[in-house]
Amino acid sequence: MLATINGALRKLPGWTLYLAGAAYGGWLFYLGATGGLGVEPIEVLEHRYGKFAFQLILLGLAVTPLKKHVGLNLTCLRRAIGVLAFFFVLAHFLVWAVLDVQSVTRIWADIVERPYVTIGMAGFLLLLPLGLTSNNFSVRKMGAAAWRKLHKLVYPAAVLAAVHWIWLAKGFQIEPLVYLAITLALLATRLRPTRPRVA
Repeated sequence: MLATINGALRKLPGWTLYLAGAAYGGWLFYLGATGGLGVEPIEVLEHRYGKFAFQLILLGLAVTPLKKHVGLNLTCLRRAIGVLAFFFVLAHFLVWAVLDVQSVTRIWADIVERPYVTIGMAGFLLLLPLGLTSNNFSVRKMGAAAWRKLHKLVYPAAVLAAVHWIWLAKGFQIEPLVYLAITLALLATRLRPTRPRVA
């Protein structure tokens, strides 16, 4: 069964994910523009984009443990997942900056004065070089080892995204805490146990 699924995944071109992601993002924007997201469409759109971006980041982090422990191989789609995640992070940022805050002065004030915005911006800045280098040219220019090392910035960015959501949430909410737990669990799978030294 898994062999069949993995075979089908290998044949799935990355552009299909980009097309599906763009369609979903456009559909959400359309809903927001036509009253389909309730009385606070900008806030809902901002949250939807941010949450989906976070889910894609976690899916990207899950590729290795899924292959290792379950046998499901999403490796061929990992870059497309990462690019889509950055696209939705950027959309989340633009909705906040352009539609919500609407002022460079207020944007800077929020970054400085509101801790959850500061943390969110830090996560965005960590993801920025990843989004810009998610292409074959950058891999060739940097070298595979340096490229992989750079893209490990997604680890702290994922933690910052979880903290950003927890800090942003009003009152005690379980959902962002669950996402933080998932993030830490996925990162823990990358820890290598230290071997005791032989005397």
